[in-house]
Amino acid sequence: MLPYKSLIQIDRNAPVTIYIQVCNSFISLITNGTLQPSDILPSSRILAELIGINRNTVKLAYEELISQGWAESVERKGVFVLSKLPVISKNKLPETNKNTGKQESFLWTNKFKNAGPGRNFQRSGLAIDDGFPDVRLAPVDQLMREYRSLSKKFYGKNFLKYGSSKGSEHLRVSISNYLLNTRGLAVSSENIVITKGSQMGIYLTAQLLLNTSDTVAVGISNYSFADDTFKYSGAGLIRIPVDASGMDIDYLEEILQKQKIKAVYIIPHHHFPTTVTLSMERRLKLLTLAKEYRFAIIEDDYDFDYHYENKPYLPLASIDHHHNVIYIGSISKTFAPALRIGFMTGPLAFIDAVASLRGLIDKQGDTLLEDAFSVLFNNGEMERHFRKSLKIYKQRRNLFCDILQSDFKDVIEFEMPEGGLAIWSKFDSKIDLIKMSENALKNGLSIDNGNFYKNESFAANAMRLGFASLDEKEMVKALDILKRVTQ
Repeated sequence: MLPYKSLIQIDRNAPVTIYIQVCNSFISLITNGTLQPSDILPSSRILAELIGINRNTVKLAYEELISQGWAESVERKGVFVLSKLPVISKNKLPETNKNTGKQESFLWTNKFKNAGPGRNFQRSGLAIDDGFPDVRLAPVDQLMREYRSLSKKFYGKNFLKYGSSKGSEHLRVSISNYLLNTRGLAVSSENIVITKGSQMGIYLTAQLLLNTSDTVAVGISNYSFADDTFKYSGAGLIRIPVDASGMDIDYLEEILQKQKIKAVYIIPHHHFPTTVTLSMERRLKLLTLAKEYRFAIIEDDYDFDYHYENKPYLPLASIDHHHNVIYIGSISKTFAPALRIGFMTGPLAFIDAVASLRGLIDKQGDTLLEDAFSVLFNNGEMERHFRKSLKIYKQRRNLFCDILQSDFKDVIEFEMPEGGLAIWSKFDSKIDLIKMSENALKNGLSIDNGNFYKNESFAANAMRLGFASLDEKEMVKALDILKRVTQ
């Protein structure tokens, strides 16, 4: 007889009833080959004594096994493993999560084996991020109030059904008005798809736009998740220099004269990571080239709302008269990163296709959440939030830059950004950013090590230092730690 006393373990505190635990244990023994078809099971009396439970509980377990088709009862002989079950060879199972070095059980393509896990900013503690909003400023209570209010109303129940893969109609109308009022971008709600942040918009665009033999022009320094998304689609990247006026469009023109480019990915406001802004002259030339060479412009405008000195340039999409621009925006970057709300717009046929693809990935978003956001747009709460946070972030930017200028002038070179939530900081070449990051963490400060911004063509000893999510006391404390580990 098998050592059932050790094979069948009972947890009396588990939410699963004891007879189901016994039943599941036998199923496991059958499926791993320990018990074979036609093997006899111990009598209810013997098993009850072995594992210390009531005999009737064992009988219930056997009845459950029989009802599920794992066992059969033979009169006057006992309960047996069902004879019709296929024979399973007994194998020693590998230890959980242990890499045995054996061949995979099935074939698949791992396109992400070199990708590292994203940084977890939800852990408590002092941190200098790479430019996130201060979630403490976001009117989350008002958002949740509207969410609950909608869910209680009779028409709100309708939002719990499947809806359009383009997203909430109310939010699309609100964003349509918002884009017109803030960016001069006149676009119908039908030309808008709600996404889970700008990253989903980049992915959807890449999947529809790019094929294996295509080429995408990107900045020599660029948002690495966008680079990876384009590579995942099979496209090749061509790097375009970025200077104080943004992407070098003259250099791009020279490339276009030699080879075909399917798309140009660009962040015209507060380029990631360097925070520079594309000049108006270059914007107009880029649009002219797009018309002439028939390529798409993927405009990632993730933090348009944060400008401190002057009014921002109009987005490329606002002055695009030939429908070459796919415009991607984010509410997550201006409200709270974990609330995944973004949007994209472009030619109607393309947006319809985006909605169809989005339906295959996620069917739709959270309609109640999207409608709650639309209420905040319509009642002016979002505008009040932007005005309030803009004032606070400007003060924080100024203080952060003052401290960098006074305490880090021999260590960090930077330009005060006219907008955005981070400062592109070039560290002295003698500073090892990886060691600096490790030492900072030992002293209670989480800070990046600069590797996220590097690629095959760009390896500056630099990183983005986000100021927006730190209040004055936190900022002083964080920069004091940073000062100690850079001396």
